[in-house]
Formats: sequence, C-alpha cells, structure tokens
Amino acid sequence: MERCRLVFSGSGGQGVITAAIILAEAAVLHENLIATQAQAYGPEARGGATRSDIIISDSPIRYPKVTQPNVLVCLTQESYNKFSSIVRPGGILLTDSRFVKMQARVDARQIQLPMYKTVMAEIGKPIVFNICMLGAVIGLTDVVSPESIMKVLSTRIPKGFIEVNQKALESGLAMGTKVKP
Repeated sequence: MERCRLVFSGSGGQGVITAAIILAEAAVLHENLIATQAQAYGPEARGGATRSDIIISDSPIRYPKVTQPNVLVCLTQESYNKFSSIVRPGGILLTDSRFVKMQARVDARQIQLPMYKTVMAEIGKPIVFNICMLGAVIGLTDVVSPESIMKVLSTRIPKGFIEVNQKALESGLAMGTKVKP
C-alpha cells in the first residue's frame, strides 16, 4: 500500500476529529495497517476551527504530522481558505457544496459533493454528516473498506444509531465512488 496522508478540517461540532479517529481505528484494528491520528482545535467547544491529521501505511510512520496530504477535506470556508494550499499536487481536495465556495487556486483535483444536503434529505439529522464525509473519502480512495468502518462504528455508536450511521456511510460511499478518479 502506498502511504496515504489525509487531513480532515472543519468547525468544532462537525465531527471531523471523530471521523479521523474512526478511520485510523479501522485501518489498525481491521485492515492490519499502521496509522497515526493527531488533532488540533480551538478553545471553543463548538464553532472553532478543527483539524485532524491521519497517516495510514503498511510500513512504519516516523512523523505523525501531515504537511502535504494526498487527501484534504475542508468542511467550512474558513478551513478551505486556511488549508487548501497544503494539498499535495495531484491530490484530492474534497469540500461540501453547502459550506464551501471553491476557487481554482490549487494543483489538485477539487471535488465538491452535496454531503450535508444528502444527509438532511435522506436522514434528516446533521449528526451523521461526518460519517457521510468519511464514506465519500472511502469511495474516493479505497484506503480502508466500508466494512472496517462499520466494525468500528458498531463499537463506538449506541445500537439505536447504527442504522443511520450506516445509511450516511453508504450515501457518502456512493457519492465518492461516482466521482472516483
């Protein structure tokens, strides 16, 4: 496996850190890979800027910070403005069409998907927006399997919420697969 470097960014309360933890756990616990996950967020519990770095590899990882991600996810305009320049040339920059207005200023494949709109139309609860985003990332990259994500979700999510999380994951997966490079 080629080393995959990802950065998920957005606003506090969107679940970007939770999505990153789930992805790293899926890689380590169910894909027999090596992963690191680090996070940074503002002092606000909700609404402050958040960023999570994930590296997934089949060989040792010597430095956990991502400087040039293969995949950059920006779920707010602020995070797009701040981080869009760090994406690796030829990488993927994923944004949500409701929250981000893209500009043609990066040497990456910019993909804008209606993740929030889809979650609200299909599920009606924004709490699974992050899982939809995670599904889109999996659909675009195949970095881990959707089954591995669901195994982690089944240990982290109360039983009554598994079905909506699975639906959100599948919706994101379908969107990501449809536009896969």
